[in-house]
Order: sequence, then structure tokens, then C-alpha cells
Amino acid sequence: MRPVTVSLTTDGAVARLTLERPESLNALNRAVAAELEEALGRLEQSQEASVVILSGRGRAFCAGNDIAEMPALSPDEARAVSERWAAIVERFARLPQVTIAAVHGYALGGGLMLAIAQDLRIAEASARFGLPEVTLGFNPSYGIGRLLDILGGAHARDLLLTGRMVEAAEAHRMGLVTRVVPDGTLEAAAAGMAAEIARHPRGGLAASKTIVADIRAGRPAAESQAYAAALREDEAAKARIAAFIARGKPGGA
Repeated sequence: MRPVTVSLTTDGAVARLTLERPESLNALNRAVAAELEEALGRLEQSQEASVVILSGRGRAFCAGNDIAEMPALSPDEARAVSERWAAIVERFARLPQVTIAAVHGYALGGGLMLAIAQDLRIAEASARFGLPEVTLGFNPSYGIGRLLDILGGAHARDLLLTGRMVEAAEAHRMGLVTRVVPDGTLEAAAAGMAAEIARHPRGGLAASKTIVADIRAGRPAAESQAYAAALREDEAAKARIAAFIARGKPGGA
């Protein structure tokens, strides 16, 4: 029986996806890739979960791709591994659920790219972020476009070309992290954020994510069509609007 490297549990509308290689700081290898692909398939089909919290067991969120696998790879195998991980992070970005990376310890290399594939990132104050690939003589093989989207050229080049690690406070100033919380409070903070989001109708969350993905991919965004569809077809949205009007509150959305 192979060791479990990824676990997925669901409690109501909140799913928890956890990297389970604490002995290697949750380094990403082919076993992790296979189990993440399986978990993503389950989430893509889920009718219950509207929020996913991604975290890492042990002392780190994820220290990046497993260096131990690299020396044995042929050029074709290395390209295939890179393309596989690029597809995995893109599947995270396109999940219908809102995704939250809960980061403690290190988020380095592929671990940082996995974190930025999530919609939101919450980090403990002591967390560290970086792209050390350049210090080893190669470049990150996926995720650079998304890094540029999130940080802009100056901050992205800083991380890509210096290989330095930044603390959570600096990552927050860069826009890499959504929120920073005191050490020891990450799990509760992530759960609170997830619960807050999960109270919203799932249709509006999924539509908003789709619009963002379309804009990022250069496709025409369908904000007005999605808005009209929600007003016409989404029972949860119609019920929320009716309740809002019944309370007599002014204003509109």
C-alpha cells in the first residue's frame, strides 16, 4: 500500500485539501501529482463544497518540487513533469470553488506557484516565500505568467532573479498574500475566512471565478450575461434578493 501524500475531507460547504509529506516539507513529486489530480477530479464534480482550503502537514506549506527526482529525468521527462504541474495549477485556478492557500513555514518554488494558483492566500507571520530556482541554475518551469498577474513586473522579477526569500509582511505588501495572521492562529483564521465565503450562494462565487479566468486568458468576459442569469435562474440569488428587499434596506448591488 503506497503512502498517502494528499488528503481530502469535506465538512459541509468547506473542503480541506492537505499535502501529507511532512518529512520532506511537502515537496512535490510524482506521487503528490497523481493524488492531487485525483482530488481535483473529485472537487470538480462536487456539488457540496463551495470553498477549498489548501494546506500542508508539518513544518511547511510546501518547499517546492522534489529535487531528488530531478537528476534522473531525461529532457523529455523533465518537460513532461513541468507540463503536468502547469496543468495541475491551472486546474486549481479553474475550480468552481473559491480556493484558499493557508501558508505556514515555507512556500518555495513550486510551492509558491501552487499557493498563487489559489484565489486567496492567508499566511502566518513567520511564513517565508521565495523562488530559489535561479540559485540552482534553472528557472521556474511553470506559473510565471500568474506571478506577473499577481505581483506585476517589478516584484515578480525581484523574486525570480534574486532567489531571495521574503517574510509574510513583505509578501503582503507585494500583494502576494491576502492576509497575515499571528503564528498559531492560521487554522482558525483560514476556517473563519472559508466559513464567511461559504455563506454566499455558490452560483455567484463560481460565476465570478469564471469571469476572472476568462479575463486572464484574454477571452471576452461575460459579466452582464452571468449577472442576468443569476437574476433570472439562480434560486439562491433570487431568495437572497427578495430577503434583502423585504428588510427594507436601501441601495443596490
